[in-house]
Amino acid sequence: MTTAWPVPGLPFSLSPSSDAAWKISETPATVTASALPHSDIFIDPGAGTQLNAESMLNAATLLGIPPDGDFQFSARVTVEFASAYDAGVLLVWVDDRHWGKLCFEFSPAGEPMVVSVVTRGVSDDANAFVVDGRTVWLRVSRVSHAFAYHASLDGKAWRMVRFFSIDGPTGPAAIGFEAQSPTGDGCVVAFDDVRFRRERLSDLRDGS
Repeated sequence: MTTAWPVPGLPFSLSPSSDAAWKISETPATVTASALPHSDIFIDPGAGTQLNAESMLNAATLLGIPPDGDFQFSARVTVEFASAYDAGVLLVWVDDRHWGKLCFEFSPAGEPMVVSVVTRGVSDDANAFVVDGRTVWLRVSRVSHAFAYHASLDGKAWRMVRFFSIDGPTGPAAIGFEAQSPTGDGCVVAFDDVRFRRERLSDLRDGS
């Protein structure tokens, strides 16, 4: 990451993995990504710690280091789904073997779903729930040294998806956006209603 872009709604700048993949509009405030064909961030747990044909780390990312302390980072995510596993993602990134992603993803059955992946050497993969439509709100919260993933159908009532820590390196975690199209020829993802609150999430499970 070599450049730093201001993003409406965020108090820190983000750096793109590829300038060509990302566009930031002021009115309305929207971050748009063009996912590269056959791109993903995933390390196949069936392959151990070695990358193989089922493991990829080539998806378009837009990441930055948030301020210290607890926070809540959210966005409305809209995906022009075309192929299985097309997704718009909120990403927590430490290094290429330690990261977590909260995805709005197209399932092989043709259903938009909220999905989470946490990688500590290799990735896991967990489906949360199906969404009726191409838009959902996603939120990443830092709570002390852990992270919480939530999703919402209206941006108000939040369902907990996951609560976890990323073991390993102690360096700062970057956060931001990702767009992927592992099996397809690309897709367009829009992130709007981007918000960042430097407040601790007091209850993981009460819908707040």
